[in-house]
Amino acid sequence: MSGDHTHVQEFFGVRAEAWDRKFPEDGPAFVAAVAESGLRPGDRVLDAGCGTGRALTPLRAAVGPSGTVLGVDLTEEMLAAARRAGRGADGTLLRADVARLPLRDGALDAVFAAGLIAHLPDPAANLRELARVVRPGGRLALFHPIGRAALAARHGRELTPDDLRAEHNLGPLLAGSGWDMTRYADEDARFLVLADRRA
Repeated sequence: MSGDHTHVQEFFGVRAEAWDRKFPEDGPAFVAAVAESGLRPGDRVLDAGCGTGRALTPLRAAVGPSGTVLGVDLTEEMLAAARRAGRGADGTLLRADVARLPLRDGALDAVFAAGLIAHLPDPAANLRELARVVRPGGRLALFHPIGRAALAARHGRELTPDDLRAEHNLGPLLAGSGWDMTRYADEDARFLVLADRRA
């Protein structure tokens, strides 16, 4: 995916209306990933690149009524689809760029990012920006409802050693961006990486 925001917005904008219908079976995977993310009642969590907001309901359930859930996406059509699905009731939706978040340093306890990393224009800098808005010891969850091999097959391509999400690439990338990877799971039915914000 290009680092050009216009390209990203065009790609997702025309797909927003049908996005949830195209992937109707992903819901349980989102619920399971949120459950494994270590969120607690009262936590402040960002769904970075929230798309149609499929993680917002489980995120709200995890942090409870005293917590804060914020969904940020670059594409207005995706946010509109989230609102139509009623997911705005579970979190505040905001059109913003994860490369320049309108949040103060250390404002959050956690970031949940589903399918985001492949679309980041500058992964190292963008992960540093996510680290900036998370308190020391806070959590990052990078998620996709299917694993790398299944996703590559879906797109008709082969996995290559330079895949950003491969453990040998992602671990050092996170480490250089203020995160310590604590878990790496790349399975047919999900991709989930957890990392803690370095103090």
